[in-house]
Amino acid sequence: MNDPTRPTILVTGSNGQVGFELVRSLQGLGRVVALDRRGLDLSDLDQVRTTVREIGPTLIVNAAAYTAVDRAETESELAHRINGLAPGVLAEEAANLGAPLIHFSTDYVFDGTKEGTYVEDDPTNPQNEYGRGKLAGERAIADVGGPHLVFRTSWVYGGRGKNFLLTMLRLAAEKPELRIVADQFGAPTWSTTIATLTAHVVAQGFDAVKRGETDWWTRKSGTYHLTASGSTSWFGFAEAIFETAALDSKPTVVPIAAAEYPVPAKRPANSRLLTDKLAAVFGLRAPDWREALGLCLAES
Repeated sequence: MNDPTRPTILVTGSNGQVGFELVRSLQGLGRVVALDRRGLDLSDLDQVRTTVREIGPTLIVNAAAYTAVDRAETESELAHRINGLAPGVLAEEAANLGAPLIHFSTDYVFDGTKEGTYVEDDPTNPQNEYGRGKLAGERAIADVGGPHLVFRTSWVYGGRGKNFLLTMLRLAAEKPELRIVADQFGAPTWSTTIATLTAHVVAQGFDAVKRGETDWWTRKSGTYHLTASGSTSWFGFAEAIFETAALDSKPTVVPIAAAEYPVPAKRPANSRLLTDKLAAVFGLRAPDWREALGLCLAES
């Protein structure tokens, strides 16, 4: 058994956008065991079981995922194994240890046809292989029935990895004009925001258990939307990046329809997620996406 006064937190995907920030944000809450893909390959389900049993964590935070959305259309089996099957194995091992599991999912579980913002129990209908795999992961975790929190987020960006922000900053130095999709809407969400809010939730859970609320994680179990406040289009996000970033020269941004920029994986037109449940249950709200973007650029 782990010492309850010094919890062991297993973080997977520790070199990813969110995982890297989680390792930093969770440091003060316990002994963080950070594993990147070399330390834990989620496509190897036997390794997942063996590794979790060897570590015996108090909490598992799964930030590892197959995130190449377009490539998933041709690597669907691998994407499903990592995004759909591995979360279920993590949930099984966590439940056997009596440990809660925190897992990150996506706006792509929805088809994007709803007029307003999506709530957690809206019908899912993913339109690409990445979304189908992530939804399978959500369902596998729920089917295990152990204590778990699934945080759906959207349009994740940060100072590392592959993301829209870094792509725009690179292209700004290469092209005088950029054509950006203007008819898809969502909330650009800074990886640090996700990690910070997750750490606040973990702190609440650990404190509750210390007070004797041993069923806290079970009572809070379920799916939550965790994104920045507000929303914009990819075009609006690009404009805000160029308005905020300290660039020597700024490209002209031209709005286009998604149909003018064909990609292998279909994206939802509406990725706006309502975060009221997160606020009601944990008392947490993310900052506005523009504010977070400014903080992110100020750090870089």
